[in-house]
Amino acid sequence: MLGIEPEAAEEAYGWIEPGSPLAGGSATLICEVSRFWEKPSRRVASRLMRRGCLWNSFVMVGAVGAFRNLIQHTLPGSRFESMPALVVPGREHRALGEIYHKLPPADFSVEVLSARPSDLAVICGRGLGWSDLGDPERAVSVLNHKGLTSKAKASD
Repeated sequence: MLGIEPEAAEEAYGWIEPGSPLAGGSATLICEVSRFWEKPSRRVASRLMRRGCLWNSFVMVGAVGAFRNLIQHTLPGSRFESMPALVVPGREHRALGEIYHKLPPADFSVEVLSARPSDLAVICGRGLGWSDLGDPERAVSVLNHKGLTSKAKASD
């Protein structure tokens, strides 16, 4: 997972608490994941920031088998284990659609990642800057911060 060095005690983000270092150098440090904190209060986020916790960018890299294994251990009724048996060449899209249609809703961060943090590692991204643009107000805020909104209005 890619964890981002926080710029503020953001309560709308998920946080990753790094554990023991696995490998590292001067620019990058790879650590075990000790714990996830999902959208903590401002007070807790301030504490997490002081303790060196990271924003959860939700950028993940790994082998498909590792993700399937993680899902099978945390959501045993997910039906992903049956996918290879269901797939007929040329009909993969339909098989996936049927599986997803039957899946009960689940919060991946809470029910999968938080349930098995010891199965994960985090790359500590320092000095990267990051913003979750999933919220329109946050997207406009980033544009304002970069000075791009006045340019856009001037060109209209």
